[in-house]
Amino acid sequence: MEAVVSEVVAPEDLLKFEKKYNAELVKGSVSKDTKFEYAWCLVRSKYTDDIRKGIGHLEELVLKCTKDDQRDYLFYLAVANYRLKEYEKGLKYIRTLLKKEPGNTQALELEKLIDKAMKKDGLVGMAIVGGIGLGVAGLAGLIGLAVAKKHSGSGPNT
Repeated sequence: MEAVVSEVVAPEDLLKFEKKYNAELVKGSVSKDTKFEYAWCLVRSKYTDDIRKGIGHLEELVLKCTKDDQRDYLFYLAVANYRLKEYEKGLKYIRTLLKKEPGNTQALELEKLIDKAMKKDGLVGMAIVGGIGLGVAGLAGLIGLAVAKKHSGSGPNT
């Protein structure tokens, strides 16, 4: 599963599918297959803007498709959001897929990968928050000490 989420599209493939997509767009109608192929390339790009663009295309496809087509769209929406570290959204898409196909092993693997990433980022986030908390507490202690010294030093003179 790591290979699926970390795969980067070859620039020439992205260009090829972008040209095909734009050619159909100029004619007035883009087929769902062309739109999916282009979106699939975009979500595997190394550029965040491309991934977001791919998500937009996949979200449009999910809204207009049959239940049979949803599997791939939902899966790659989860992959794209994972790549953007938007784990909650990725989890939402993969769990929607798993409600329809509880035995889908690829989807189950991706769900585990997203959960693992969320836990890892959560722990890292907690460490950062904890470090900030200690820093603030230390600063507050120093300010308190300075205030206490000022008040104790000026006490007898008043």
